[in-house]
Amino acid sequence: MDASVLTVAIIAAALVIRTALSEIRSPGSARQEWAFVTDGVAMLSGAVAALCLGALGWYHAGCGAVEWAGPAGLLVAT
Repeated sequence: MDASVLTVAIIAAALVIRTALSEIRSPGSARQEWAFVTDGVAMLSGAVAALCLGALGWYHAGCGAVEWAGPAGLLVAT
């Protein structure tokens, strides 16, 4: 497994754990935190950003940069 893929997986796990802990402290907070998932415009902009960054990353740096397009698209969507 590539170290870059492992780093992205660790970041995704940390986001899930952070959401779970905030939900334990304040019920209903996870719904507010992830409300952008039901917003079509936000999801479309995140998907377009991820697609563009993934294509550019593949072209310039190879497959090692493509998995970082997902978290970048997530940040754009939020």
